[in-house]
Amino acid sequence: MSMLFSTGNIGTLTLRNRIIRSATAEYLADDSGRPKPRLKDCYRELARGGVGLIITGHMYVHPSGKAHRGMTGIYSDDLIPHLAELASAVHQEGGRIAVQINHGGIQCGRTAVEDAIAPSTVTLPFLKRSAREMTPEEINLTIQAYAQAARRAKEAGFDGVQLHGAHGYLISQFLSPLINRRTDKWGGDLEARMGFLRAVSRAVRQQVGPSYPVFIKLGMMDSVEGGLTAEGGVQAAAALAELGLDALEISGGIGPKSIVRTGIRSEEDEAYFRALAQQARPVTKLPIMLVGGFRSRRVMEDVLTCGDADFVSLCRPLICEPDLPKRFQLGLQERSACISANRCWPETAEDEGIACKCPIERNQS
Repeated sequence: MSMLFSTGNIGTLTLRNRIIRSATAEYLADDSGRPKPRLKDCYRELARGGVGLIITGHMYVHPSGKAHRGMTGIYSDDLIPHLAELASAVHQEGGRIAVQINHGGIQCGRTAVEDAIAPSTVTLPFLKRSAREMTPEEINLTIQAYAQAARRAKEAGFDGVQLHGAHGYLISQFLSPLINRRTDKWGGDLEARMGFLRAVSRAVRQQVGPSYPVFIKLGMMDSVEGGLTAEGGVQAAAALAELGLDALEISGGIGPKSIVRTGIRSEEDEAYFRALAQQARPVTKLPIMLVGGFRSRRVMEDVLTCGDADFVSLCRPLICEPDLPKRFQLGLQERSACISANRCWPETAEDEGIACKCPIERNQS
């Protein structure tokens, strides 16, 4: 039997296969963060297409953490009925869906947040803006915002919660010595810089209980000098089980290099975070989810059978082919038609929502 289409577990959650839809910003919410009807259609289509687990695009846990226009919110109980419609749509198709909860920190766009906050006041060439240092009171408020967001996800009927600790957002910023230059208990060595993640994990778990699936997307390594190193990322990965988390999705952290690489044309270009997964594997017993340029079924199967990861996470291929898992399983296709052009997201203020803008040429088996 294909490893790719065997069942897998994330905590108490059993998935029908090992293919994860990695969190992808959809730009399909109104100004208050309320999801638009097309977002529900997007998730329904992914569930019909055979994805084992859909992880939503990042949802902001507090108005101060809204990263960009069109971002879905989970900061208020008023949003629960609207979020519940998303979960219900996926469940009606036999799918599973988890919410990625996030705070943008220094990465909040100027049109989304006027007064950006971050672990420390820093100005770096690759950052689009500066931000002021969070007060201890704001840190505690934000920790509780994550916890309440997780509670809302559970109440809305989602199957789990993923903390966004990658791509230079707030948890990633606290982990990085480049951004976190605090001299109080929230800064210092890696153990101290993990304090924010530790507090968020604890608060979330208190809200959702011991058996609800909670996992993390971790930027294991920054792509800039002075940032989180691979060694630091391995140390962080080793501590996740003790934080009460149920799985680890591995990605990149802070830096000028784009996490979403272009020009993936061969199998050698795929799974570009695989080396980080190989370093994390010996130090954690948690299930590992690996994202980063997967396009071909052969590479996905190889990563799984070698034990480098337990699940493979896809982003752009499922924008242009939401039925790709089903096509793989039926033997209709061996490789995604995605050409990695990064033309998936809105390019102007008039554009609404993610969509593949490239011509699809299917690679038949």
